Amino acid sequence: MKTYLVGGAVRDALLARAAGAPEASHVDRDWVVVGATPGAMVEQGFVPVGRDFPVFLHPATREEYALARTERKTSPGYRGFAVHAEPGVTLEDDLARRDLTINAMAVAADEANDPARAQLIDPHNGRQDLKDRVLRHVTDAFTEDPVRILRLARFAARFPDFSVAPETLSLMQRMVDHGEVDHLVAERVWQELARGLMEQCPSRMFDVLRDCGALKRLLPEVDRLWGVPQSAEHHPEIDTGVHLMMVLDMSARLATPLGVRFACLGHDLGKGTTPADVLPRHIGHEERSARLLKGVCERLRVPVDCRELADVVAREHGNIHRSESLGAAALVRLLERCDALRKPARFHEVLLACECDARGRLGMSESAYPQRGRLAQALVWAQSVDTASIAAQAQANGLTGPKVGEQIHKARVAAVAAALDARTAAT
Repeated sequence: MKTYLVGGAVRDALLARAAGAPEASHVDRDWVVVGATPGAMVEQGFVPVGRDFPVFLHPATREEYALARTERKTSPGYRGFAVHAEPGVTLEDDLARRDLTINAMAVAADEANDPARAQLIDPHNGRQDLKDRVLRHVTDAFTEDPVRILRLARFAARFPDFSVAPETLSLMQRMVDHGEVDHLVAERVWQELARGLMEQCPSRMFDVLRDCGALKRLLPEVDRLWGVPQSAEHHPEIDTGVHLMMVLDMSARLATPLGVRFACLGHDLGKGTTPADVLPRHIGHEERSARLLKGVCERLRVPVDCRELADVVAREHGNIHRSESLGAAALVRLLERCDALRKPARFHEVLLACECDARGRLGMSESAYPQRGRLAQALVWAQSVDTASIAAQAQANGLTGPKVGEQIHKARVAAVAAALDARTAAT
């Protein structure tokens, strides 16, 4: 029985060494065990956790140890595999089933504390592809799992200076043409999409998905944005798809959470359905974006917190951009439409997504976005109102239900108006 460190930990150690950077001390590590049986693993205290193939947790470190295995395609999609794991499966057999050459390297367990200097087992030239900054498939078995298209696109977002090998891109295009991506389940698409959105350059993921044709199948609402013009006055980059990618990369630059990045992805979907005779104007695109976004969220089963944040951004980003000209009454109505008084933390994320939208434009990446600060302050002023005492007084005067809400609304408008007047007088 022999154990090897495989995959990302080996790759990242080599990258860190090449860059002269320290290796991450808390990196996830994956292990492959050759020459063992499930019974032998259990006897040594390993805890079985794999549902589809033999995977175990180490009794002390809780790291994952998988028996070396091979896979055979049995039906379309990513679940259609027969797995073969027995003591005769070699490490080379196991590495050959992996997706990319840079993920198909290993070192022996007794050298794993320093994988960058260990004797590398590299049957598919992954180290050279790391040096050349290339994402390349290991074997044509890549075509058997459509999830690998999403994974490769995600790695492109993580390593934006890596290119996709031409032969790998051709392979992915054939997979799309043969309908493989149509068999992906919603949960897996969302999982990979969410992980890709959180990488350092999310636009690269969408570049790769567009290049192979998968974006049109998975997110046609996003794919159709390229080639749609916008007003040069507000969007010097013109193309809506180009703008969207700039917004996503700005969301990464500002280190925003997933909900904000997904909201950025969906904020302009409606521009893809603007009638050609009114371009480059996009009147009413906000509501169209919200409707399309609802369909995307239902199709991909997007978590509720992400979909609700994205809905507010889609509907209100135009009003938030124009909010500097709004008076107290309009500001309070905007806060109420965004449900900011009940969910202030989410509202701050809405504002962050709008800042990404405003700065994700050609020549505007360093521009200030005062709307964010002004609306955040307006929320503070509106929150200063003692709603409990106002409600009690209203009820004492015989008001109930919506009438109480009207009194609270008026008090908030008055509070915001007074604060705005005081700020104006001070300047």
